[in-house]
Amino acid sequence: MRHRKIRAAAIAATLGLGAGFAVPAAADTGTDSAKLREAVTAKHIMSHLKALQAAADANGNNRAVGTRGYEKSARYIEDELKAAGYKPVRQRFTYERYAFVGAHLERVSAPPRTYGYGAPDGFLDMVYSGAKDVTAPVTAVDVNLAGSRGSTSGCEATDFAGFPSGHIALIQRGTCGFRAKVDNAVAAGAAGVIIFNQGDAVPGSDRVGLFGGTLNAPQAKIPVVTTTFDNGAELAALGAANLHLAVDAAVTRIKSFNILADTGGSSDRKVVVGAHLDSVAAGPGINDNGTGVGTILETAIQLRETHQKHGNKVRFAFWGGEEDGLIGSDYYVSKLSDSELKDHAVNLNFDMIGSPNYVRYVYDGDGSSFGAAGPDGSGAVEKVFLDYFASQNLPAAPTAFDGRSDYSGFIRNGIPAGGLFTGAEGLKTPEEVAVFGGTAGAAQDACYHAACDTTANVNTMVLDQMADAVAHATLTFAKSSSPLGGAATAKGMTDFEFKGHSRLK
Repeated sequence: MRHRKIRAAAIAATLGLGAGFAVPAAADTGTDSAKLREAVTAKHIMSHLKALQAAADANGNNRAVGTRGYEKSARYIEDELKAAGYKPVRQRFTYERYAFVGAHLERVSAPPRTYGYGAPDGFLDMVYSGAKDVTAPVTAVDVNLAGSRGSTSGCEATDFAGFPSGHIALIQRGTCGFRAKVDNAVAAGAAGVIIFNQGDAVPGSDRVGLFGGTLNAPQAKIPVVTTTFDNGAELAALGAANLHLAVDAAVTRIKSFNILADTGGSSDRKVVVGAHLDSVAAGPGINDNGTGVGTILETAIQLRETHQKHGNKVRFAFWGGEEDGLIGSDYYVSKLSDSELKDHAVNLNFDMIGSPNYVRYVYDGDGSSFGAAGPDGSGAVEKVFLDYFASQNLPAAPTAFDGRSDYSGFIRNGIPAGGLFTGAEGLKTPEEVAVFGGTAGAAQDACYHAACDTTANVNTMVLDQMADAVAHATLTFAKSSSPLGGAATAKGMTDFEFKGHSRLK
């Protein structure tokens, strides 16, 4: 899933695997968090997860935004926070949710062929595709089918010089975002767009077969689908073949909300500890992301119960609409003034921290493993987690800031961030098994975005370990008076590969 070869090398370097799979030497964590960690237990967190499971059970097995399951989950969180002495508030927002109905792609000439929706050699709609039914010739736009197949196809308006208005644009996946390609195609008069995969044949690459992605709202004006490299190369070779392309999709206005709860402390060094509350419609979302929700909820409760003294305000945030594209967290950041951005010291993000076939991932804040650092101070956040795991003789591995979770809006706006993750649909590598155990070649969470993501889908051992790291980092930054940098001194990353679980380019 995530830069597999680079990740394996990064794990080896981080853990010193060339020296006999050595666990890092114990580090001084700097903050005495023992009392809080002792209070934040997997047993208590599992009680929260059972409540979230009950909310899903009463709502057709899900807790998606806009459902009774989400509302019931929210009320449980609010009741627990109120019982601990917090005053939670709902931050409300609305957004356009893409709703797919059906699609058709058929070559009606040279020679005829029907493509299967979702088939390995077929096609998929692009999220936020326009809804239209067109039959027109297809014209390739600045494609590169030779050598490394690196492509900027459709990235510039000049790529469409001479493009016949009313044709379907055949565009190759490449360096720029899907939306930029489609907007350029619309401006050139295209009746529809087919984006085919780039064709990079590097082992482990996702740039050959069928893929999906998102254009982000608003809905495009023309139908947009994706297909494989082989299909795109075939269409390019055939010239102006006639295609029948249809997408039936709509957008609906969804009302949802975040839940925010503050401790006391200085508001000009705010520490936002966040996890997304919503599930996908396909399942109850207990690992994704009940584990993050239950852990920060229990951390909030025990921060008060154990009477931890701290100088900075901690804001516990339970985000809505993450599964539809990081909607709630992006909305939160969008409402911050420049001065309020500067008052946010750090964002800690916890999304899936109990995966059955886990890896203890820490976000690569300093960019040393994946080459893209977070805003100033993100390296310090990473170090807090790495030092903590070292102090417990627990190995950890880096994971990239690629835009797949709610840290995105924060680091795009220069706020330092970091967090933990134990894996989703990515297959566990032999190198990871050598360090963390588990099963090579199997998904880190085989129930990711599925009906089986229940309380039975949680590894309580790693949940307990990650929860202790959550508690430690929360207390560390709640107490910290050291400047981290961030929005006051630097803007953040913008060139993400993902928006939530959907590809942007």
